[in-house]
Amino acid sequence: MDKAQTNKVICYIVSAGHLLVFTHRDLPLDEVGVQVPAGTIRPGEDPAAAALREATEETGLTDLKVLRKLGEADYDITPYRREVMRRRFYELTTNCPVTRRWTSQEPDPEGGGQGPLFDCYWIPLEQGHVLSGGLSNFLGALVP
Repeated sequence: MDKAQTNKVICYIVSAGHLLVFTHRDLPLDEVGVQVPAGTIRPGEDPAAAALREATEETGLTDLKVLRKLGEADYDITPYRREVMRRRFYELTTNCPVTRRWTSQEPDPEGGGQGPLFDCYWIPLEQGHVLSGGLSNFLGALVP
């Protein structure tokens, strides 16, 4: 049986040497881990535009700016699902203070229904290794 391939964006929102991360309020940390905004590129959507859309949806921030594309990598999520994600990694920035913590709710989840609740906060960039599921693949590109 062949694996499905999906096109995804991964967003590193960076400000003052900190990385914006979140945890799911409604799911166990040991199940979903610490994450950064990410999601599916819609058919015909520009990947950079998808990065802005996903980051805004998941964090509620509206002043985001894409700085650059960092690279691409495939991520096989088998045995969870027979799927290979083609991930495009982007660096974004914001004027949001790195001391701020907040809860956000995704307004338009892929499966429909009520979106998940996210606890958003900042960590020093050097602690980015805590990210789950291969999300830290391109963090090294952020270090000067």
